[in-house]
Amino acid sequence: MPRPLADYGLFLREFRRTFHTTGAILPSSARLGRALARYVAAEPAAPTAKIRRILEVGPGTGAVTTHIAQRLGPTDQLDLVELNDRFVAHLRDRLANEQRLAPVAARTTIHHLPVQELPGEGKYDVIVSGLPMNNFSVELVESILGACRRLLAPGGTFSYFEYIAVRPMRAMISRQAERQRLRGLDHILGELLAKHEFSRQAVLTNMPPAWVHHLRLDKATR
Repeated sequence: MPRPLADYGLFLREFRRTFHTTGAILPSSARLGRALARYVAAEPAAPTAKIRRILEVGPGTGAVTTHIAQRLGPTDQLDLVELNDRFVAHLRDRLANEQRLAPVAARTTIHHLPVQELPGEGKYDVIVSGLPMNNFSVELVESILGACRRLLAPGGTFSYFEYIAVRPMRAMISRQAERQRLRGLDHILGELLAKHEFSRQAVLTNMPPAWVHHLRLDKATR
């Protein structure tokens, strides 16, 4: 089976099995992947000898990982944090056998655990998240954001996406407990973006259409 069809098949099976943590029926589109990986490449003025560390949280089948890999420098290191055991096995297979990922395979480490359990402080120059935070509890989102803040180096970039208008649409058809959860997410994420977002991009051709947010968590940008 061709690689894209195999990825879609696995993603669809995991969507059915674990919707709460998979969050989408299809892997991220190429445009969404490129938008999320926008700040992975080092800036032109950055020291050429610097080894940069990149973290992808929730890579799934690796749709965004491919775009991150294309932007890594020759000494950059990539860490992938994935909780789903089937996705972990799939990612290991891709790194071992796929030509597009071969140049970075030796510099890529897969961590089969929640991002909250990843040790270290200020380790990563860029963190890219593919987690479906609109599916999570307020407490879990706060925990994930706290881990990303701890792991991100000063001046580093945190990038994540969310589907356009998903929370308002859900709130319209949900019961009180779900509306309360969505209001909590609105508050947390709205405050985060107001303080730290420096760039935003709409990817209307993704299914569903999505916002990509880029933030610097160590300082307010507005």
